[in-house]
Amino acid sequence: MTFQVQFTRSAQEDLERLFDFIIERELASATGDLDIADRALEAIRAGIQVLQTSPFTCRKASNSPFLRELVIPFGSSGYVALFEIANAHEVIIAAVRHQREDDYY
Repeated sequence: MTFQVQFTRSAQEDLERLFDFIIERELASATGDLDIADRALEAIRAGIQVLQTSPFTCRKASNSPFLRELVIPFGSSGYVALFEIANAHEVIIAAVRHQREDDYY
């Protein structure tokens, strides 16, 4: 079974925010690596591919068996994608955050 993965507008904005944060941080650094932002987004995209075939393998985010979190490793920490298994064919990503952020917006 293959699931179609969709992003909410908020999740798309999260990706833009995370990308911009990395760019700003690297520009402020004396040895900034601007390619790291692209590598971070690529890690997120690669991690999300698992949702196409195995969304139920991700940890539960609430009492609902359909609201889950995908942990995406990157560097010394990584990212977490909050998603809902909407039906037998669709997964909806609601939010993406860095693991060191306090919580979802």
